[in-house]
Amino acid sequence: MSEKLYHEITPEGFGIAIEKDEDLYSEKSPYQVTDVFHSRAFGNVLTLDGLMMVTERDEFFYHEMIVHIPMLTHSNPENILVIGGGDGGTVRELLKHPSVKHIDMVEIDNIVIEASKKFFKSVSCELDNPKVSVLVQDAIEFIEGKENIYDIVLIDSTDPIGPGEGLFNEKFYNNVKRALKKGGIVTPQTEGPFAQSENMRKTYALLRKVFKNVAPYCGPMPTYPGGYWSWGFCSDDVEIPTDYTKIDEKRAQEIAKTCKIYNRELHSAVFAVPNFVKELANG
Repeated sequence: MSEKLYHEITPEGFGIAIEKDEDLYSEKSPYQVTDVFHSRAFGNVLTLDGLMMVTERDEFFYHEMIVHIPMLTHSNPENILVIGGGDGGTVRELLKHPSVKHIDMVEIDNIVIEASKKFFKSVSCELDNPKVSVLVQDAIEFIEGKENIYDIVLIDSTDPIGPGEGLFNEKFYNNVKRALKKGGIVTPQTEGPFAQSENMRKTYALLRKVFKNVAPYCGPMPTYPGGYWSWGFCSDDVEIPTDYTKIDEKRAQEIAKTCKIYNRELHSAVFAVPNFVKELANG
């Protein structure tokens, strides 16, 4: 492969390729290697250990989906925990919601945060907001002993390898559940249904052990292998939001004005997943 071509190949033997214009940054931490390059097609691109994380052009697909579905289902989300999310895009979308009083963002690798602030300013733009506490530490340790604190927990993690591996087990999800207030919602990223199907199957088997109500929702993700991604809606107290007429119409309309993906009709439509996704999530 040419040094001017970034490529990511899945274990199944297919993937993505992006033409590189310029390598901008590379740094190795105790956890992973963070690289940033520029591409004509996608602007600046960030990878971790060679795996695609975020591009300037298509990041909104991921960040709007992980945030606005749970946030607009909750009646009054004030205190939020983001696990991972060092690029800042999830925090940016959360702060579109006036109800938010405080966000804890727990990211294990400060290099990811600093690289994002330098090379992804439109994504990381709210990390210095006074409502946000950026905590550089292991989320597995952070969540231990937390009880009845958060309205929403978003698990914006890497794949279940390397530093993200410990975020995909039953003990961790139980600790997250204890950290929720009554009526709370947890939304983890749950991998690609096509390119990471076995990881997705294992993740939902764990989520169903911990939460009463669990369902996948899906959307396009152009630069992730397979082009199709999933997130989980998990709660003991809140039903799966399959009827958009039951969400707060005014709040949804205001948020939709700021978005490229989210609108109120999409809110319920994303839960109408294909049969093969249902099979992965339901075991």
